[in-house]
Amino acid sequence: MSDTQPIRLDLLLPDVIKAVMALHREIEALGFDRTIKHLVVTRASQINGCANCLKMHLREAREHGETQDRLDRLIVWEHVSDFTEPEKAALAWTEALTVLDRKTDYGPLRARLRRHFSDQQIAALTAGIGLINLANRMQVSMH
Repeated sequence: MSDTQPIRLDLLLPDVIKAVMALHREIEALGFDRTIKHLVVTRASQINGCANCLKMHLREAREHGETQDRLDRLIVWEHVSDFTEPEKAALAWTEALTVLDRKTDYGPLRARLRRHFSDQQIAALTAGIGLINLANRMQVSMH
């Protein structure tokens, strides 16, 4: 095997992969809005450059009724009127937790979220963002 070959996490860490899948099921069971969930995982996958995840999440979003027009403009969500205020709050939170910057002030972002979501929903959103970032990084490591 070449030194440059990807490490097969799925083969070497099957229990970790099972735990990640179990965590995914737990987060899904919290019932966060499916449309926003699709936007969040797609946006995080765009930011993280995870081609496999992005392809999967775009397909799933379309299967659940998301329009191609909105998906085409997701990368510029802040500058278009295609997205609702709750969606924009969730996307801002996604970006803040995906592109970590020690100068980010999370307080105003949480306040924006609280205008649209309960603390339980914000917790579910936060866990989902953490999980997609983990999945993206694991997948990207095999590019």
